Amino acid sequence: MGMDMDTDKGDTRKEPIKKRGKVYIVGSGPGDAGLLTIKALKAIQEADVILYDRLVSEDVLALIPSHVERVYVGREVGDDYKHQDATNRLMLKYASEGRCVVRLKGGDPFIFGRGGEEAEFLAEHGVEFEIVPGITSAIAVPAYAGIPLTHRAYSSSVAIVTGHEDAMKRTQTVDVASVARAVDTLVVLMGVSSLKDMVHRLLESGMAGDTGIAIIEYGTVQGRQRVTISSIGHVLDHAGDVRPPAVIVIGRVVQLAERLRWYRGGEYRYFR
Repeated sequence: MGMDMDTDKGDTRKEPIKKRGKVYIVGSGPGDAGLLTIKALKAIQEADVILYDRLVSEDVLALIPSHVERVYVGREVGDDYKHQDATNRLMLKYASEGRCVVRLKGGDPFIFGRGGEEAEFLAEHGVEFEIVPGITSAIAVPAYAGIPLTHRAYSSSVAIVTGHEDAMKRTQTVDVASVARAVDTLVVLMGVSSLKDMVHRLLESGMAGDTGIAIIEYGTVQGRQRVTISSIGHVLDHAGDVRPPAVIVIGRVVQLAERLRWYRGGEYRYFR
């Protein structure tokens, strides 16, 4: 005699749990696709969808396979938090669909790239993520301009600061004059819009007017890199046409650019 199935208890089978996707927060480097890391390239090639920033170069974007969905989420200077919130929601949406998501950012995601904020958001929502560091423009761009940030004869210390602090802050926290006094070389990211104010503060704090300054636009990008070299005392006379994105280097190491310039993909302008 066979056994009858007990049907009075109802069907206790559970709905299958949908596997969540994973988000890779990837640094694409400063622009030259040759500076992309092997791990970053692998993530790009294996992604289902890529959310990319304004500062990701065309050369890097050209490496994205044709079948991968691209979503532009670049923000402009001055955009409020609503833009970042929308990007966060997109990461969560695609990951919830079980997709492999690459959040592609210029430079390194943890150097003034909001990568930390995005990782916090993903952690709060239980989304698996991985950080893929990129070569930050703070070191790569000066190198392409022939400027070593440290040098035994000129610089034993370096600091990296932002020239564009969060507008939502109650007070601005970067005391650029104090930082400059504490180190031999100062690197400023996103500082074009605040150049005039920064120069005035440095001079008022006692920095010598003949201290070298280099402003490197579109660093590492073939045919677009432009280097303007001057002194703190005179740079405002020559930098009126400078446009972001740019990296600013201040210190004695700037004088090495004329001898060490090796990259032939751009323009150099020297103002004594």
